[in-house]
Amino acid sequence: MNALLSLPSPPSPVVFEIGPLALRYYGLFIALGIALATWVASRELRRKGHDPALALDALFFVIPLGFVGARLYHVITDWELYSNDFAGVFRVWEGGLGIYGAVAGGFAGAVIFCWLRGVNVLQLADAAAPGLILAQAVGRWGNYFNQELFGRPTDLPWGIRIAPENRPPGFEDAAVFHPTFFYESVWNLLVGLLLLWVARRFAFRLKDGDIFLLYVSLYSVGRFFVEMLRIDPAFMIGDFRGNLFVSSILALTFALILFLRHSRPKGCRPAGA
Repeated sequence: MNALLSLPSPPSPVVFEIGPLALRYYGLFIALGIALATWVASRELRRKGHDPALALDALFFVIPLGFVGARLYHVITDWELYSNDFAGVFRVWEGGLGIYGAVAGGFAGAVIFCWLRGVNVLQLADAAAPGLILAQAVGRWGNYFNQELFGRPTDLPWGIRIAPENRPPGFEDAAVFHPTFFYESVWNLLVGLLLLWVARRFAFRLKDGDIFLLYVSLYSVGRFFVEMLRIDPAFMIGDFRGNLFVSSILALTFALILFLRHSRPKGCRPAGA
């Protein structure tokens, strides 16, 4: 009965095929996310008095290094998959990307771009952060069409049905699972809207980099709780999923940095000044 009340999964991850070429939903949603992130960033740059074209120009640095960072994060944290098959590191079409690596690599690309163009990288990061997490909200729907990154079995009516061939070992008899990709997508959407509101409501109190710090911290909070539900293979630190550790450290560290930046009362001068 629970399976009848649950949400169905799509029959195919492919939108259409033309000969050897295939358009997959995963790639489509990533492309839509990039377009949305660029549009939002351009509007934020314009609002702050910068050239909105910087958002598009930065993509030529951010996307390649973001992709490299995402792959490196996956390879490093799942090295046992490649220790005896180094060529597999380069078979990116088989999957394996990490969002934290993508953010780190993309930020490195932004640093290089801003250095070449004479732009404040923290201001660019603040403009990009709301669009970036909204892009993540869109991109997570690619996981829906791939029937991946779901959570533990559930009886909830919004659980998602997973085909037998996509169920992980030990869960062959379960049919309905937590749609953790959906939970993360909703969280990302809410965080993105919050960042846009904070950027406007507290514009005169914010320092350069605050919105980016808030983005990393809040995203990591949501990721921490999603990771507690997920059952897909992951790198482990002891008995814990590695991303539980990473997300908790980033959430606390970036929140602490943000707090310390604003903890000194106005007019307070360091001793000896």
